[in-house]
Amino acid sequence: MTAVTVETATSTHNPLDMLEEIVVANEWAFERSSDEEMIVEINGRWCDYRLFFLWQTEVSAMQFSCQFDMKVPAARRAQVNELLAEVNAKMWLGHFDVDPDECTPMFRQTTLLRGARAASVEQLEDLVDIALSECERYYPAFQFVIWGGKTAQEAVTAAILDTVGEA
Repeated sequence: MTAVTVETATSTHNPLDMLEEIVVANEWAFERSSDEEMIVEINGRWCDYRLFFLWQTEVSAMQFSCQFDMKVPAARRAQVNELLAEVNAKMWLGHFDVDPDECTPMFRQTTLLRGARAASVEQLEDLVDIALSECERYYPAFQFVIWGGKTAQEAVTAAILDTVGEA
């Protein structure tokens, strides 16, 4: 199989520069260790989240992950893998994974920007908003499996139970 390549004169601006402006405007704690990496900490409803942004100039792609403040014990790893399959089947954008080094659940997505001069503010806001929404939505499912001893199906059913009406 051959790769399709076309040389273009258009270079994509680093989206982390614009992302830093969004982070500062929201007064989120962050660290920008290099031009290509940024770590942001955000308080969520269920836990604190650590957002990692990695810009790869050579492929004009930004890798993004939103890590839970939660560890997966070795004894529950198989059940969490079943949960990942259940949850990821319901995802339209991004996916959940477990960091192999830290054993922490995370939402991950890569955004390709080749051919675009820059990411828009709306794209970056949506990226973070979708990640946080999905993390908040499925955090209880991870808790049910890890600490509650529930099956993946039971955990997903309980976590996405939508309430109807008002009390």
